[in-house]
Amino acid sequence: MGVIYVLLTISIIVAIIFFVAFILSVRNGQYDDVYTPSIRMLFDDELVKERKEKSSVPPKTKQS
Repeated sequence: MGVIYVLLTISIIVAIIFFVAFILSVRNGQYDDVYTPSIRMLFDDELVKERKEKSSVPPKTKQS
């Protein structure tokens, strides 16, 4: 029966630690930007395509 009280106490302490960490991250602005993550996936594909196009074009050599 004593083990239950120990485990219950430890789990409450861990829950409080995570709750405090969450509150601190909200106060520091960790979750302020809600617009950019929703459109970020639209721009990642374009960047990958540009890199592939640049790498597929052979470099120009000087002819003298």
